[in-house]
Amino acid sequence: MDGQYDTIFIGVLAVCLILWLFFGLRNWVNRPTPVSLSGMQLNVKIQDSPALDLLEAQGYEVIGGKMKVPLAFEANESVYYSRLFIDYVAEREDLRYLVKTSRRRQPIDMTGPALRDRFLNYLLLYPGCEGLLYVDVEDSDIKLIRLMDYQEDVYDGDDLD
Repeated sequence: MDGQYDTIFIGVLAVCLILWLFFGLRNWVNRPTPVSLSGMQLNVKIQDSPALDLLEAQGYEVIGGKMKVPLAFEANESVYYSRLFIDYVAEREDLRYLVKTSRRRQPIDMTGPALRDRFLNYLLLYPGCEGLLYVDVEDSDIKLIRLMDYQEDVYDGDDLD
């Protein structure tokens, strides 16, 4: 009788292992691959600017110039077009960064909502990048902006009521 229970236990364990492998393989196959910056077509024309000098002074190597990312949206059976502009693509220690330069007419506040509204689209568009470098030419400053993983203790949703 002991051998029968061993056979049943091994059978149940084998079924669980097969189901686990099946669902794990299915999730792995269906998971979207993130857009990698290593395969990104870079603009080899790099225009000289004060931002370029600041990046190089901080140890970044600029490997791509201004790029236009075309976008298309469908709403109510109509198609709307737009685009995003990336000023440079830089690299340091084999990590790639998108670069946006400051605009005199569009100052940025270093607050959560301002960073979200201004830069979230870039960070979501290329999740393979290490972050976004915001080059403030007037202050001669470079700020690294990264999208963090959500941590429940960082934000409490008490103000959602």
